Amino acid sequence: MSFADWVEGARPRTLPAALSPVLAGSGIAWFEGRFSLGMGLLAFGVALALQIGVNFANDYSDGIRGTDADRVGPMRLVGSGAASPAAVKRAAFVCFGIAGLFGLALVIWSQHWWLLAVGVACVLAAWFYTGGKHPYGYLGLGELFVFVFFGLVAVCGTAYVMLDRVPLSAVFAACAIGFLACMILVTNNLRDIDGDRESGKRTLATKLGDRGTRIFFGVLIAATAASVVAVALTTTPWALLGLAFVPVAAPSALALFRGARGPALIATLKATGIAELVCAAGLFAGLILGA
Repeated sequence: MSFADWVEGARPRTLPAALSPVLAGSGIAWFEGRFSLGMGLLAFGVALALQIGVNFANDYSDGIRGTDADRVGPMRLVGSGAASPAAVKRAAFVCFGIAGLFGLALVIWSQHWWLLAVGVACVLAAWFYTGGKHPYGYLGLGELFVFVFFGLVAVCGTAYVMLDRVPLSAVFAACAIGFLACMILVTNNLRDIDGDRESGKRTLATKLGDRGTRIFFGVLIAATAASVVAVALTTTPWALLGLAFVPVAAPSALALFRGARGPALIATLKATGIAELVCAAGLFAGLILGA
């Protein structure tokens, strides 16, 4: 694979998606007086490598199944023929290996050895999202995976290695980031709903239908805002800076509610990814200010 192929596999929204849970979890640790920059950087390394690995794994699995043959969104490497399936699969496992090395360093530093099992679970969940004989991403469970692993596990895990515990505020922050991560996937699946139906990919969007998916997106926005308020109630009013995600997401969200379809949802997808990072940065800054 060329460097350009690696860039295509990583995708621009990968960095915000990896950084957001680490910022939120680090903010909680800072507020509690036990923030560690070194642990934060290692946690970011784990999150980033896993995110890129998931992208490559999905590219490989969807590509060999033929579900990317009529794709609305950005080009996929296997589906477009830009890279061989073997090369993309190898890239996925290289990324999982890098995530494992960062994770091992974090476990040795924190001495919480049971987190090795969590790391293995993360890699298995990343692969079997679209891989294996019965991928759960094809059963409408993708949003649950995203909420658990890129919300609860990532945020609470970051806070835990620094604090040796998970305060209630970390759980609320994890919910906020998890709901926003789900919004990204919901938008992605709504964009591809017609192609997924034709290929037999049973995402949550295909089960809820067009209208139900749009309503679900609105529910997730409300749930994210409520979670940010809950963080503020359990820490400091400054945490309400996390609500800065609302004006960032609002214009594109309105387009979604008004019936935007297909390529028109790409702008919503990008805006939602930025909104996730803005929410995390707002929480991080607010928790520092209120510490």
